[in-house]
Amino acid sequence: MAWEERENALHKTYTFKSFEEAIGFMKASAPEIEALNHHPEWTNVYNRVSCRLTTHDAGNTVTGKDHQLSQLLDTCYQAFTT
Repeated sequence: MAWEERENALHKTYTFKSFEEAIGFMKASAPEIEALNHHPEWTNVYNRVSCRLTTHDAGNTVTGKDHQLSQLLDTCYQAFTT
């Protein structure tokens, strides 16, 4: 599934086999997210992690930082699920 741009943000939901995998993805992604210094708004419900990306200090709009973070999350997801 591709990222969807709506309401001045990028949105995507990742689906995993279990709650443990979903939390594992979040934990594994955290150091790389911290290094990027641009953090997602994300929630976890059982085996799903829903992400919303927007740049607050740019007036809550989508910027290059959000696109960079979306690529990072996609890469982490691919590495985590293969």
